[in-house]
Amino acid sequence: MPEFAWPWVIVLLPLPWLLRRWLRPAAPGQALRLPQPGVRLAVVAGNRAHGATPWLLALAWLCLLAAAARPQWIGPLQTQQRSGRGLMLAVDLSGSMRTEDMQLAGQPVSRFGAVEAIAGDFIDRRGGDEMGLVLFGSQAFLVTPLTYDLGAVRAQLQGAAVGLAGTETAIGDAIAVAVKRLAALPEQARVLVLLTDGVNNAGSISPRDAARAAKAAGVRIYTIGIGATRMRIPGFFGSQLVNPSADLDAGMLTDIATQTGGRFFRATDSGELAEAYRAIDALEPMPQRGPSLRPRHELFRWPLLAAIALLLAIVPRRFARARGLSA
Repeated sequence: MPEFAWPWVIVLLPLPWLLRRWLRPAAPGQALRLPQPGVRLAVVAGNRAHGATPWLLALAWLCLLAAAARPQWIGPLQTQQRSGRGLMLAVDLSGSMRTEDMQLAGQPVSRFGAVEAIAGDFIDRRGGDEMGLVLFGSQAFLVTPLTYDLGAVRAQLQGAAVGLAGTETAIGDAIAVAVKRLAALPEQARVLVLLTDGVNNAGSISPRDAARAAKAAGVRIYTIGIGATRMRIPGFFGSQLVNPSADLDAGMLTDIATQTGGRFFRATDSGELAEAYRAIDALEPMPQRGPSLRPRHELFRWPLLAAIALLLAIVPRRFARARGLSA
């Protein structure tokens, strides 16, 4: 359905006629003073535009007014999915996330490589949530504030690198940074998904103190502990099996999740990591309906182009007329 955003522009319709009426050209004797007494300029008649030119000018003015009134095409009502939920991702970038004890498509990848691929798919499925990203190592940084632009969140995650925030693990600071952002939302549904592969050994806030602050702010925390339990590494006397996740503090991550009403997930391979994100996706379902909006498509370009075309059509007419008068 077409309509005009600024219909009041129509009051400018008589403006050219008013200007022509009020700003009459001065008589030759008033416009130019001649030093010789008795010499007068004769008035040349017939300078008014004739033919189709006045009609083209009038039509061009109408098209300019139509463009200035901002014609729009109003589309049908479309239901928007807006959950009102603020979901923050906190991803560990400490040095141990370089450990290549995960596999994707049969190829060994680092822990962060698996997170980058699987968490990216999780982000794409959360359309309707406001989502933000916190990256942490020795320090915690808010990289992406809460936004509905999930593409920006995924791009920031893909652009991150292990060690960017330091080589240690500040889990408590990461929770505190996320809670500070989520607590500012007016809604009750505030969720933090925290992924790490180690133990808190940096930062100024302990994870359990940060969890108590999260509980007071109504933030649910889902924790994911990533890392394989067995890994074969080469040695001087041959390869040996080690536990690359010996430093993972699963008890602390479980306490944080339980205290805030969330859940702890243990991901020893990429399949379990994907299952953890699917479980979180199911525990925080999306609403079926949201507010309805009408899309608006601007149409001012077409009357503007028509006005330009009409004005360009007048130019050769004026030029031809001027040549005829000079001959």
